[in-house]
Amino acid sequence: MVKLAIDGGTPVRTAPFAAWPIYGEEELAQLKEVLESGKWGGAGGPAKPGYESKLALMERRFAELQGAQHAVSVVNGTVAITVALQAAGLKPGDEVIVPPYTFIATASAALAYGVIPVFADVEEDTLLIDPDRIEPLITPRTKAIIAVHIAGAPADMTRLKQVARKHGLVLIEDSAQAVGAAWEGQGVGSIGDIGTFSLQSSKNLNAGEGGILTTNNRDYWENAWSICNVGRIPNGGWYQHERFGQNYRMTEFQAAIVLAQMTRLEEQMRKREANARLLDEQLAELKEIRLLRRDERITRHAYHLYLFKLAPEFADRVDKKDFVRKVNAEGIPLSEGYVPLNRNKSILDMIEMWTGERRVYDCPVCERACAKEAMWLTQNVLLSDEQAIYDVAEALRKVIRSYD
Repeated sequence: MVKLAIDGGTPVRTAPFAAWPIYGEEELAQLKEVLESGKWGGAGGPAKPGYESKLALMERRFAELQGAQHAVSVVNGTVAITVALQAAGLKPGDEVIVPPYTFIATASAALAYGVIPVFADVEEDTLLIDPDRIEPLITPRTKAIIAVHIAGAPADMTRLKQVARKHGLVLIEDSAQAVGAAWEGQGVGSIGDIGTFSLQSSKNLNAGEGGILTTNNRDYWENAWSICNVGRIPNGGWYQHERFGQNYRMTEFQAAIVLAQMTRLEEQMRKREANARLLDEQLAELKEIRLLRRDERITRHAYHLYLFKLAPEFADRVDKKDFVRKVNAEGIPLSEGYVPLNRNKSILDMIEMWTGERRVYDCPVCERACAKEAMWLTQNVLLSDEQAIYDVAEALRKVIRSYD
């Protein structure tokens, strides 16, 4: 019988996986240009003659990348969601339907503005929001849907658009993990009414911190721009504050890093996709593992995470935490993944504060996935060499065999 590393055996892998972030001369050159320009902030200030704002250039290029007409940079992806709700006209007390299998910011960003998240369960085989669970949750207070492209896989935007249009709801795409992803050839963030992205340090396009909104609706763009620029209006006077807003601006330094990182994005996406296919082939042979279904309409998967599940019968006889610990000991950075937001105390406390009632949301698919089945590898694992992918598969095989 094989001896696991956690019990003193030899780990499958001792070599490191690909380092993150990746940087080089491009980043240094862009940062030097900003430093010498004299224009460091996101608004105002002098610059050397001939200097083009990195923020303005980054916003244009990012909009082009996702196929959107407009983009607005913000301090982070969480604020991007809050601003998107404000720009679309939601008000405190309105409701937005969100999935429970996502980072807490999807819900907390709404609550920060007094918008109440209502949780619609996810699909069993994708862990993306289930369009069929949305309509029963719609009330007169419902004003929007947030579709989360979890792990970099676009949600079913065709069905979600149908539901949103039928009920007159704003459709927001939380694309924090999905830079470069596409649904039926169209970039995420340009399919619904507004898209939001994160540029936080773990993301595939990384500025340390930062975020960006995209939209094809000029009114939403102007609203978002104004909200992020202390209520000013595009091309207005410096002290012409026509809306209530805050200072949510990024810096020129962050935009410079994004521009440099964008030169690496396509090559990195191709490598992640190739290694994800290879890992799919390896894991498909294991009856104890279930790969997530990739909808044929997903024309580009960003693979911010490589997400998979333990098969139900296997998950019922092993402890998920124990399984992950054993794989970790084999040198593989496997993560347990999210907890269900519909059961998160801080979220439920905030909902109660805003509404005066303790709400209960039933999301059994998400809850089981979080407790027993779902787990992931981060994107830098997929940037490693092919041997790293074979090592991941071998470590999973080894740990699975130990339960026999």
